[in-house]
Amino acid sequence: MDFLKSIMIAASGLHAQSGRMRVISENIANSDSTAREPGGDPYRRQIPSFRSRFDKEVEANLVELGRVLPDQSDFRMQYDPGSPAANDEGYVKLPNVNSLMEVTDLQQAQRSYQANLNVITATRQMVTKTLDILKA
Repeated sequence: MDFLKSIMIAASGLHAQSGRMRVISENIANSDSTAREPGGDPYRRQIPSFRSRFDKEVEANLVELGRVLPDQSDFRMQYDPGSPAANDEGYVKLPNVNSLMEVTDLQQAQRSYQANLNVITATRQMVTKTLDILKA
């Protein structure tokens, strides 16, 4: 049963990090989006959160993707009077997405995903070796 518990905990981590990578990918994809109307707000960066949930079947805390919250930091402003999204002064609001920070977050999410995958792989190997020992 402990083998199953470790696989379930790691699988919950895989699922949570997968959701985190999806949110980060959306941020990167929209990093240059502008508003559709003059002076309007562009895409707002999204911030994923995690929460812990006790699973009675596994009898352990599992992690899952929590609420995805909008980043309330200021938009970037760029002078571009020819843009259809420019306000009366000629400035265009650009998303509050920092691509460098998003790529760094994505790398961290990938490493966490890989660590959870390694736990599952190691657990499977232990189960296989245990079965081999019991066969002998």
